[in-house]
Amino acid sequence: MAKYLGPACKLCRREGEKLFLKGERCFTPKCAFERRGFAPGQHGPSSQGRSERLSDYARQLRAKQKSRRVYGVLERQFARYFSIAQRRRGLTGLNLLQILETRLDNVVFRLGYAVNRREARLLVTHGHFMVNGRRTDIPSMLLRPGDVLSVREGSRSSEYFKTLTEAAESRTVPAWLDRSLKDLSGKVLRQPERAEIDGNLTEQLIVEYYSR
Repeated sequence: MAKYLGPACKLCRREGEKLFLKGERCFTPKCAFERRGFAPGQHGPSSQGRSERLSDYARQLRAKQKSRRVYGVLERQFARYFSIAQRRRGLTGLNLLQILETRLDNVVFRLGYAVNRREARLLVTHGHFMVNGRRTDIPSMLLRPGDVLSVREGSRSSEYFKTLTEAAESRTVPAWLDRSLKDLSGKVLRQPERAEIDGNLTEQLIVEYYSR
């Protein structure tokens, strides 16, 4: 299973803004973006402070790359999601974001059972979660309204899940999900609406990128 193994903070620096890929660390002075808020590479520091006028293509590319990096999806898989979004009824851009939001690893993160999507992906890969009563280790699994996610019985005795409740309580759960910390479970109630998805993502530019 292909995945990005490089430094997460490098992705934020490349996009020129925090993508909050490391969870709580991104809110502390330890965040690499706070210390080096310029693009990686030998020309990064020298270009800092320069006004850069991006072409339409560059803006479309950056919007697509930013979305990929926020959700931890590689290029080929992202293109496949866009193809699926095109075939669905409704707005292609919104369909794409809904597909990304309903990935199993993202739902685990949204429920507060992981501090970031990378950790959520790792927990799913290690088989700590069940969907509709069946154990699954596929982070890219797409959930539908009515699907129930729960922590596997054998995993609840681990130190991580024993101390999870207190940390998860401080996390707000979006309205399209329902969470039960007592049972360490969650349920997809419906598809997320656009207002419930990251407002910094520009889906129209992504649609324009693939429509060239």
